Amino acid sequence: MRLSSCTLLLAAAAEAAASHYSPRPHIAPAPKHPRKPVPSPAPRTKYCTVKTHGNGTDDSAYILSAFHQCNNGGHVLFSANTTYTIGTAMDWTFLRHIDIDIQGTIKFTDNTTYWQENSFPFVFQNVTSFFKLGGDDVFIYGGGELDGSGQVWYDLYAENEYILRPVLIGIDGLNNSILSDLVLRYSPEYYVFLANSTNVVFNNFDISGFSSSDNVAKNTDGWDTYRSTDISILDSVINNGDDCVSFKPNSTNILVEGLWCNGSHGISVGSLGQYVGEYDIVENIYVTNISMHNASDAARIKVWPNTPSALSGDLQGGGGDGRVNNITYDGIVIDNVDYAIEITQCYGQSNTTLCLEYPSPLTISNVTIKNLSGTTSTKYSPDIAAFLCSSTTVCTNVVAENIDVVSPVGTNDAYCLNMDNSTLDVTCTGSLLGTN
Repeated sequence: MRLSSCTLLLAAAAEAAASHYSPRPHIAPAPKHPRKPVPSPAPRTKYCTVKTHGNGTDDSAYILSAFHQCNNGGHVLFSANTTYTIGTAMDWTFLRHIDIDIQGTIKFTDNTTYWQENSFPFVFQNVTSFFKLGGDDVFIYGGGELDGSGQVWYDLYAENEYILRPVLIGIDGLNNSILSDLVLRYSPEYYVFLANSTNVVFNNFDISGFSSSDNVAKNTDGWDTYRSTDISILDSVINNGDDCVSFKPNSTNILVEGLWCNGSHGISVGSLGQYVGEYDIVENIYVTNISMHNASDAARIKVWPNTPSALSGDLQGGGGDGRVNNITYDGIVIDNVDYAIEITQCYGQSNTTLCLEYPSPLTISNVTIKNLSGTTSTKYSPDIAAFLCSSTTVCTNVVAENIDVVSPVGTNDAYCLNMDNSTLDVTCTGSLLGTN
């Protein structure tokens, strides 16, 4: 059967258009595999290139137009060597069966007044986002950059800690999707906040964005997971000023593998138990093959006490319930880290006596921390770790084994309170030097 000249022309045009688009990256978790297979999207058959004004004018309408045009089976291109400006909060939760190929730069405006009034609020803490990403079978990649114009936010937060700072990537209800090969810079707050999502893979991220003024870039977590399950975070580099990864309430079945973290607060369970009346669950977490540098912690579990406490003016809580169960940290190399391990049920409260008077009901069980090596910083020397449980009944089967970590003076001391010291491969002492 002969094809018409029109059909041949259309096919040639489609092939020419596709030649500018990135091939999909191959995702191969190793050595540990997630519980569910990595999503394998069907080929896309439509091609859309996002237009831009090219002069710093808001390109949001062009972006939405391309997403709608190529939704349900298309491939959207943000062209290389091009900067796209976003100055409007956009809801992207309608996306289905779509590839988003970011080769250029997406830059969010520094209009702090607009974003505080219009960014999307989440129900946890003070989280808001520039845009809300959701849907099913979404594949985002391309090697391009998202820039949150964070400096103006770092300076503003130093003046007023109650401002609402958007996260760079806010995800709500994303399923069976992949985000890979992305550069994230200068987020006002968290880099990625993932909520209400299932079977999502993050791979090969490059995250960085420190302040250029005296005002520190605070709360710039790499990833925060919340009410989500079957999540994989793989093979990425993170330079930031807070948790490298944080498992917030109701995070389950998560694999974190192959990360290089610098300047962070570690890979953290929590904080949990912040809100009275809430039952927080973090369960079935596996963290492996991590390199942790110049950080406050490496492996960390942080739980609020059962009494009102304040870490800062905009972060306070205590009195919640829940459970931490089946958590494994396996293989962390540390370098200049304050605590190789920190488990505390006194988060946000400097008065340890008060925490013991109001012990947290949140249970911590079946935690294995193994195969850690390296040297801690001088901050808590001679201690390399802290295990602080607020009662003898709520922390069970916590194991630390093959802990080849020493302080700068060659010790492996640790503060151990209300724990089974026989399962901890450290030298338990009785003086708490700090819980940061």
